[in-house]
Amino acid sequence: MASGILPMVAVDRTSSVPLHCQIYDGFRSAILEGRLRPGQRIPSTRVLAAEIRVSRFPALNAYAQLLAEGYLESRVGAGTVVSSSLPEQLTSSRPTSAKTMPAKHGPRPVSTRSSLLPLKENFPWIVHWGAFRVGQVAFDQFPHQIWSSLVARRCRAMNAHSAHYGTPMGNESLRRAIANYLKIARSVRCQPEQVLIVSGSQQALEITARVLLDPGTGVWIEEPCYRLAQDVFKLNGCELVPVPVNEEGLDVAAGITKCRKARAAFVSPSHQFPLGVTMSASRRLRLIEWAQSSGAWIIEDDYDSEYRYESQPIASLQGLDPNSRVIYIGTFSKVLFPSLRLGYIVVPPDMVDRFLVTRRVMDLGSPTFHQEVLADFIAEGHFERHIRRMRTLYGDLRRLLVDNLREHLKKTLSPIGDEAGMHVTAMLDTRHRDEEVAARAVRQKLSLMPLSRLYLNRPRQGFILGFGGTTASEIPLAVRRLRTLLDSK
Repeated sequence: MASGILPMVAVDRTSSVPLHCQIYDGFRSAILEGRLRPGQRIPSTRVLAAEIRVSRFPALNAYAQLLAEGYLESRVGAGTVVSSSLPEQLTSSRPTSAKTMPAKHGPRPVSTRSSLLPLKENFPWIVHWGAFRVGQVAFDQFPHQIWSSLVARRCRAMNAHSAHYGTPMGNESLRRAIANYLKIARSVRCQPEQVLIVSGSQQALEITARVLLDPGTGVWIEEPCYRLAQDVFKLNGCELVPVPVNEEGLDVAAGITKCRKARAAFVSPSHQFPLGVTMSASRRLRLIEWAQSSGAWIIEDDYDSEYRYESQPIASLQGLDPNSRVIYIGTFSKVLFPSLRLGYIVVPPDMVDRFLVTRRVMDLGSPTFHQEVLADFIAEGHFERHIRRMRTLYGDLRRLLVDNLREHLKKTLSPIGDEAGMHVTAMLDTRHRDEEVAARAVRQKLSLMPLSRLYLNRPRQGFILGFGGTTASEIPLAVRRLRTLLDSK
């Protein structure tokens, strides 16, 4: 039978208090303060005595007293457990009276940057699941059996090496597989030695900001822009320079006018988030020219470029850059599933050591096991087959959503940026406010991300409608619920 959890029981052999009383007091306090909960198994007297290095007799006496007073009970087959009949208010970790309140404490200073973001924000469209939730994938279409077999195979092959820390750069086989894929599918110029495995694109942004940006430096961000990217740059003390986005993508000329000497530009050129536009070739070349002439960096977020429906996927911006000024960021959250928490950075060759030392300080490296599984998944061709299947599925869902919006809400919502990706942005007419509608939509099981939340200046009204996790049968019904909601104002 497994032994129970051993609470912190302090034994002072120099004290005049007998050992059995000290043990009794330790357990009683743990129970009353909620550190030990009703029904929780505790160690046997033999295990306890060995752990705290006393004879077994004080432990036996302490347990006998706790049993007699009803704090503990014996169960056949389970050993000794905390009594399940204790009143809840006596075993709560919350103070129950003024007498149990902790003493007043002194100043509790925090860093300035930790105060740059609000502690609590109201995001009901993110907290609750519903149709059109951004970031959902069609997980029911994922090849679970194949993935499970690869996981099982890796489990059987685990050894001492597998259990140790991996290299902070990431699994070598996975980095090689990613480099090969990016060269072919995204026209990225890279070698495996430049690929740094990270815990998703959010960590990729954090590492990049720490390496490249000093507090107070200007950073161009797209207007509107991915909210969590804004937060990363804020927390690193950067000055955000919102640069407008139009049908050709980021307006480079406007960025130069606003802040020519910015240290970096954050862009999503293949499928801008959230508007969905693609940066034109002339804008791409102008951006690269600006970065070279001003000594700036370009941070390219290529989060879902695999899913393009009207043409072949657009080549990366990084592949056009002859001067290695583009930091390329990718993720598996959209193409596989978010909880995998694996992404990557393609780092310029001369910057690899700087990125590596920063990544090592943060968390020593991503867990190795799923890196190995993913490397197998890619090497055996499952990844590319999955992408092809999902491109077809998402293309059908996208078409169905746009058709329903145009049929039922053409006077209220205008879809844009639907040529690629896993979301459609719908511009809202002037009669409605997107945040107010989004808050009411939660009660209708609709998850509508307000477009206005992603602007720093002069927000436009609209919704970002994810369709990756919404089935074909759900879309028409969800659009009708949305129409009813908008008509009810």
